[in-house]
Amino acid sequence: MKNKTCGKRGFTLVEIMIVVAIIGLLASIAIPNYKRVREQTYTTACINNLQKISGAIHIWSLEQKKDDQQPVTYSDIRSYLRGSVTCPSGGTCFDDSYTITTVDAGPVCQRRPATHKLPQD
Repeated sequence: MKNKTCGKRGFTLVEIMIVVAIIGLLASIAIPNYKRVREQTYTTACINNLQKISGAIHIWSLEQKKDDQQPVTYSDIRSYLRGSVTCPSGGTCFDDSYTITTVDAGPVCQRRPATHKLPQD
């Protein structure tokens, strides 16, 4: 007596094509949202860095008794900042990420100055 087994194994081409189409549809929805969320995260992180830099400038000016029009450099405030402070949108160091001039002028992001800026009081 022979055992009869069905020779049907695996998935059909139509089933595979449907799965691929569903994955493609989900990817087309997810990728633009991922890019938008990533850019929002970069903006938030950069604004936080700008606030830290601004705070470091004010602390330095108070401790050193500097006027509002006094120039300030990164070497002056480096000890007030923890770790490296760079723009997450492509900055590699402080000098190519942010610009600081005087005590009363706020720091400016060099990478995306239109969107990465401190809120006005």
